[in-house]
Amino acid sequence: AGATVQVERRTCTMMVRAAVLGRRVTAGLHVRRRALTTAPNSEGPTVISLNKVFGGTQGRYTHFSESTGTEMAFAVYIPSIDTAENGDEKYVGAYSPYVIWLSGLTCDDSNFTMKAGAQRYFERDRLVCVCPDTSPRGLGLPSEDDAYDFGSGAGFYVDATEAPWSTNYKMDTYVNEELPAYIEKHFPVCNRKSIMGHSMGGHGAITSFLNHPGKYESVSAFSPICNPSEAPWGRKALEGYLGSDKETWKKYDASRLLHAMQDAGESVPQMLISVGSDDDFLNEQLHIGSLPTTNNVTVKLEDGYDHSYYFISTFIEEHVRWHAKALF
Repeated sequence: AGATVQVERRTCTMMVRAAVLGRRVTAGLHVRRRALTTAPNSEGPTVISLNKVFGGTQGRYTHFSESTGTEMAFAVYIPSIDTAENGDEKYVGAYSPYVIWLSGLTCDDSNFTMKAGAQRYFERDRLVCVCPDTSPRGLGLPSEDDAYDFGSGAGFYVDATEAPWSTNYKMDTYVNEELPAYIEKHFPVCNRKSIMGHSMGGHGAITSFLNHPGKYESVSAFSPICNPSEAPWGRKALEGYLGSDKETWKKYDASRLLHAMQDAGESVPQMLISVGSDDDFLNEQLHIGSLPTTNNVTVKLEDGYDHSYYFISTFIEEHVRWHAKALF
């Protein structure tokens, strides 16, 4: 495993040096901008918007997803291409590692990019950030838009097995298989990646990390729903998408997965979790205390903070650094 990581790191570095030497610098942003202005359902994504922020480029795009059978919006921040004053290469925006951010209930791909102020830290640490939407949209399914905590904006990062959701609500496959492959094909990134998220997205980040071993270098979460089998939000979503058999819920329950690892004598992976002491959902929905006690799970209870993006924006730098250390 160590040898594989070494090779991947060298591959990223070699591609970065090629970019600095001019063989792919323009492909990193300018040429790809032109390629991204393609028609819906074609090979490349369609540009919704491109904005310069903290020196890099924040883009919003759509593409057709085979997993969900719908157009899916997603956002990508690409740090600037940079060189040192003496002309030697620094790490550049082209072929960077990347971090996937998963948002919470009612959110879409734009909440994090507009509210967290995280681009300055991705720029500093030369990381690309990818933000998928939280569900398929516009399918016209019964009750799809009736509640904030189920259906549109509430895909819970599971692969649904219950009709009528099972055809399109394949967010596990989309986030962990289809989207990374698509990003690595169409954007200037290498294949080293990490994952993090907030609330429902924190649940999605941890379960994605645990259910796809070796895919991600690190994981962190803000205010995650740790034990959805025992939380109102989680029970509603898991039963609606997966059915009433709670054994099928285990795959998407971070607490149950981690306790099963401990019971099997396996080492629990390192993860960083931040939660506010004044979070209105701390006791009823998040169930942070259900996580196993282990030195590898760092839980930081931040005094006086709530569930909002004010909280996230205060501590996002720490999380970006957590991932940067794992990715470089």
